Amino acid sequence: MSPRTERRSGLMKWLCRFLKGPKPGEPSRRRPQVAAGEGEGALWHQRPARPKIDPPRNENEELVDRAIAEPLAEAVKPPREKTHRGEDSNDDEDLTRAVQDSLNMNPYTPYNPYPPSQAQPIGHRVCGGCKHEIGRGHYLSCMGIYWHPQCFRCRSCGHLIRETEFTLLGTDSYHKLCYKELHHPKCDVCLQFVRPRVLGKPERSALQTVINCIPTNGSGLIEYRAHPFWGQKYCPSHERDRTPRCCSCEKMEVQPRNTKYMSLGDGRGLCMECLGSAVMDTSECQPLYHSIRDYYEGMDMRLDQQIPVLLVERQALNEAMEGESKGPHHMPETRGLCLSEERTVSSILRRPRIGGNRLLGMRTRPQKLTRRCEVTAILVLYGLPRLLTGSILAHELMHGWLRLKGYRNLNAEVEEGICQVMSYLWLESEILPSSSRHAQPSSSSSSSSYPATSSEKGGISHTGKKLGEFFMHQIANDTSTAYGDGFRTAYAAVNKYGLRQTLSHIRLTGGFPV
Repeated sequence: MSPRTERRSGLMKWLCRFLKGPKPGEPSRRRPQVAAGEGEGALWHQRPARPKIDPPRNENEELVDRAIAEPLAEAVKPPREKTHRGEDSNDDEDLTRAVQDSLNMNPYTPYNPYPPSQAQPIGHRVCGGCKHEIGRGHYLSCMGIYWHPQCFRCRSCGHLIRETEFTLLGTDSYHKLCYKELHHPKCDVCLQFVRPRVLGKPERSALQTVINCIPTNGSGLIEYRAHPFWGQKYCPSHERDRTPRCCSCEKMEVQPRNTKYMSLGDGRGLCMECLGSAVMDTSECQPLYHSIRDYYEGMDMRLDQQIPVLLVERQALNEAMEGESKGPHHMPETRGLCLSEERTVSSILRRPRIGGNRLLGMRTRPQKLTRRCEVTAILVLYGLPRLLTGSILAHELMHGWLRLKGYRNLNAEVEEGICQVMSYLWLESEILPSSSRHAQPSSSSSSSSYPATSSEKGGISHTGKKLGEFFMHQIANDTSTAYGDGFRTAYAAVNKYGLRQTLSHIRLTGGFPV
């Protein structure tokens, strides 16, 4: 190898090592610098600034420049001109390739502290109040929900929540008292939060610090009563503190008692809604009785005998019930009775007048009932709304129809059940439109046989309709064996086979068809 070739080869190797940079593991002399104005973690390798005035060049630098320039000049020549250089051509190609690689390489790539598979973190907390992102600074958190301090407000009153105790419903926050006022049940009678049940001494000592809060029972659950139809909520204590309850619709009187329930003088009270349609004397009951008889005739169940109907007080009805030997009596209170024995009964002769919250001027007259047929009379408790009085009359009139038509020795479940069905159907005819009623399978075989009812004449109010639905609800959900189970069995048979076929089956077998 000639001295010139050997010198060129050594120079090329040195230049390649210089341009390719340090080997792996070898320390670098360049120091990383943080770029001005960048955020946290933005670390960059900054390229050193080149001085404006170049220093004097020595002989070695001039040799390096010539060594770089000559291969570059050879690289731009056509391929046929490079082949004549012989053994130096390979070395020149390596040098040219190294120089080009060095020019394409970017040694100033910014430093990324996060691996490629992991995205750089951004703000991920969203305020539950304003729904905007929560940046750096103070914030509140509870159960995975975050708020700006100025956004932590009560959903109900809109004021800031500064107390250490608060209530969280979903993402909505409330003051403890605001949540109580908004969501905790209140007694519909005393208009206060439901009162606690009477606790024993050990329980009272454990709960005596809880004041003006929703009470809980021994199991930690809120305890209150609610009417199954009206939904009226009330404290359990009102069942024992003699709070007046309507004897018709069973609603409790609301306190404070601005409008007290009407006292009927026999321990019963009547709310103002039920008082508006109450039937108070015997003469007032007669038109209702005749309309029910017409309803029976429309069902092809004509009554040939005239049965006396009397409106009586509670005491007179109880006395007549004690002397009547046949059939069970509806508890806890009997409101009607079909008599089959001779008796003297005190009936209400004239409607009493209203004085304050009680009835005044009631006149009664003793009336002797003579037995002319299987039925002596029908007695109904006075002071009940028209629809309830009519449903009692329909029930008792069915007792009379069965006895007059020769249905003998029926058990209580069969007789009371079919009588309750007639009471239910009459109520249904009063409160349902005629088109809906005629579609019922329990109707008569001919829908045109129905007499005109008050609902068809437009004479029933919205309050009256709700009362009728309540009375139907009472019949359908009665828990007694004779009146409740008997009705449900009889109603199922009437819906399946019709009223006429059900009655024929009762006459033949003494029971309901299956």
